[in-house]
Amino acid sequence: MKRKEFLKIAAPAFLLLANGNIVRAEAQTEALLKKKKMVRFAIASDLHYGQPDTDYDRFLKNVIGRINEEHAKTPFDFCMLNGDIVHNDPVHYPAAKALIEQLKMKYYVTPGNHDMVTPEHWQRIWNRPVNYDFVVNGTVFLASTTSNEKGEYICPDLKWMEQKLEQHKKAKNLFVIVHINPAKLTTHGIDCPEFLALLKRYKNVRAVFNGHDHDEDGIKKKLDIPFVFDAHVGGNWGTSYQGFRVVELLADESVLTYIMNPTKKINDAVL
Repeated sequence: MKRKEFLKIAAPAFLLLANGNIVRAEAQTEALLKKKKMVRFAIASDLHYGQPDTDYDRFLKNVIGRINEEHAKTPFDFCMLNGDIVHNDPVHYPAAKALIEQLKMKYYVTPGNHDMVTPEHWQRIWNRPVNYDFVVNGTVFLASTTSNEKGEYICPDLKWMEQKLEQHKKAKNLFVIVHINPAKLTTHGIDCPEFLALLKRYKNVRAVFNGHDHDEDGIKKKLDIPFVFDAHVGGNWGTSYQGFRVVELLADESVLTYIMNPTKKINDAVL
């Protein structure tokens, strides 16, 4: 992909450095895109499949198609769908899952506040629990729920999270994936000070990926921990586009990340 083409279809790229600093990639972007990657993944949130008065079927088909197109150019190790897969009614899971299974790479899911099923029901649908970990090329991912079957907001399970952070403390890079922002950095976030204090103890935590806030597509920090947002795929509010985020852990352990719009060009840049 040429730099000009990249800038026309992606939001500004950011680089998460190994020392914790965050910088705009800017002139480095073209060179960074060519660097060797240890892990490359896509993350998309808030599908809201089945929400009345929205074009939810088209939204999901579009993002699945665009993720597959990007995968064909430069393969993803996996795709993470970070919460609110359906909108309030589990009757929509079979149709949503049938579309999701058209992804050409391995995929993972987390529950959101609109998924509204018990942990046991979630396990039956997706064949994995609401809290789980996985490792890709030595990089650790912890996916944890931030809601329950009533749609209430809850902080991540501290006991489970501490156990997994301790288990993986020797890994060089660890990423946390939760639907609701636990640092109260956004209008719809929640305040989980004990969870943040726990993350702060483990220096290999590189970033926390959040969904839920449809109008957030940037990176915020609290206690020097980056919290990364990716707008939304469905729903009836938020950014003017339905997008997804690309994350690349590079060989030098810096992280290149940017938003892609699956349906139209955004953030045109004058070079």
